[in-house]
Amino acid sequence: MSKELPNSEILLLYEAKLCNPNGDPDAENRPRIDPKTGINIVSDVRLKRFFRDYIAEKYGENFIYVTKVGGESTTAEARIERLLNHPVSKNDAPEVLSRCIDARLFGATIPIGKGEKAKGESVSYTGPLQFSWGFSLHKVELVDSSAITSVFSGREAAAGYGTIGRDWRVWYSLIGFYGVMSGRRARGTMLSEEDLKLFDNLLWISLQVQPTTRSKIGEMPHLYLRTEYADADTVLGDMRKHIKVEAAETVRTLNDLKINFDGLVEHLKRNVDKISKLYVRTSDEMNYVAVRLEEAFPGKVFRLPHELRDARAILERCMKA
Repeated sequence: MSKELPNSEILLLYEAKLCNPNGDPDAENRPRIDPKTGINIVSDVRLKRFFRDYIAEKYGENFIYVTKVGGESTTAEARIERLLNHPVSKNDAPEVLSRCIDARLFGATIPIGKGEKAKGESVSYTGPLQFSWGFSLHKVELVDSSAITSVFSGREAAAGYGTIGRDWRVWYSLIGFYGVMSGRRARGTMLSEEDLKLFDNLLWISLQVQPTTRSKIGEMPHLYLRTEYADADTVLGDMRKHIKVEAAETVRTLNDLKINFDGLVEHLKRNVDKISKLYVRTSDEMNYVAVRLEEAFPGKVFRLPHELRDARAILERCMKA
């Protein structure tokens, strides 16, 4: 049996400038905003999608379970048949875990049979790495929506008609995510320490290169902090509550926010005996946070990215086992 991994907690901050961080399909694809507080909300599914899409596009669809196939949506059964090159069977679940890093990280529901007798049968794995919904650390403003027109092939195009929608964006949003990695649940999905280090490296890159669609361009990471504990029993809670933000009357860039990390540093200091390592990566604008942590926790802070062997080799290790 593989060794038990310690728990970790993750703090992620990234900005969204003049874009739509997470549209609501039930509200004309408007950015999700709490109407009472003006806080921008982003689902954990949207965050995981950046990571999954990056892996699928750079290294291939066979390393990701929840993904389109050839650009087309598919069923779980069809995905497994494409992935494993045979009809769904009861022996497929461990093989899906061994092949797909997103299943090892985030969990998966895997069908284990086919036909009427097996209809609805599946096995579910709770992923060791889970994120709460992200939210902006300040109130945001919507850009006045402009109309967008698209003409599709078929009868509408022949008649000279198109569809008219709305182009909803936020002026600026500094979004914070909180995540927890359960060391004990990692055993259940065969998650390895190398998998976790690969996630540390590639989530950051995915947030740099994946938001290049028309509605997403303008997103960029500023801070990734993974606090690794000394055991699999420690969870300290949402780190976002320890960050204080003062916003100018009009927020259009990061410079319009005064961000105070004193509370976060003090919170970590109070629990220093429970902390094994602090893995951190920052933009140039937030390098001061990493410096502050290095001063407060000498010998415990490790700058990302990890020095790993080729990422593809890590992804392929279970496939060759």
